[in-house]
Amino acid sequence: MSTFLDEHISLGEVKLKVSNLERSILFYTEVVGLKVLQHDEVHRVAAFTADGKHTLLVLEEVPNAVVPQKRSHAGLYHFAILLPDRRSLSLALRNLITSGIHIGQADHLVSEALYISDPDHNGIEIYADRPREEWKRDAEGNYVMATDPLDWEDLLAQSEGLTWSGLPQGTVIGHIHLHVGDLRKSRAFYEGKLGFDVVGDYAQMAAVFVSAGGYHHHIGMNIWAGAGAALPSANTVGLSYYTIVFPTSTSREAWLEHLRSDGVEAVEQGNAFVVHDASGIAIHATVKSD
Repeated sequence: MSTFLDEHISLGEVKLKVSNLERSILFYTEVVGLKVLQHDEVHRVAAFTADGKHTLLVLEEVPNAVVPQKRSHAGLYHFAILLPDRRSLSLALRNLITSGIHIGQADHLVSEALYISDPDHNGIEIYADRPREEWKRDAEGNYVMATDPLDWEDLLAQSEGLTWSGLPQGTVIGHIHLHVGDLRKSRAFYEGKLGFDVVGDYAQMAAVFVSAGGYHHHIGMNIWAGAGAALPSANTVGLSYYTIVFPTSTSREAWLEHLRSDGVEAVEQGNAFVVHDASGIAIHATVKSD
């Protein structure tokens, strides 16, 4: 366990670049179930929330946007929206079925997950965790996970007779999964520089999962876009940044002090400090607000 990364960190807002803001607003409100918190028509930016207060997602329309082939560069594989309970996941599934969108699904043992893509092919996971006491680790300390089929009928039964009204309070960004160019260097950066614990070294999948505080993973990394995959041009749709939220300014400052002593640049930008990982992916470090 790291001595400089607070084990109580969480993930905060994710910012994506999109090609058509109005189309994406409809998708994220009607299909995903988020609510618009702010909409700046001049600057072509919108922020989304589940509880009406905290931003989970920011979308920015970029001019002359390029929509690449899937798994063609470093950046976002998917960002994951964590629901507070299984009944909420059941309701989300009902709405996704009604929408007619293609739905991927998996029972990961530690969680149950639904997978969709937005109009720009940004990957989205919507999931609910199983109780932490049910999570298991193998002899090497890796969380035991799988991609078993979901029991759809049992999941849908959890919300029989209930009405969908969007994602509920208590919805958060649970984790983010990234395409990286070099798995060894990325693991070394997230573990050695940022202070995360490796909780899944899945060599057979060419993936590594890291977390803080014993979570099954806050950040996943893979090389499924190919070894050496690089970030795309600035006008390519996809991930702009994701956010690590610290519980206190003191805990963030201790982390930043470690980064500086280890030669990692952290640039202040508004209320955040911006760090770039080994693939050049931007990470914003903020402090939890009320």
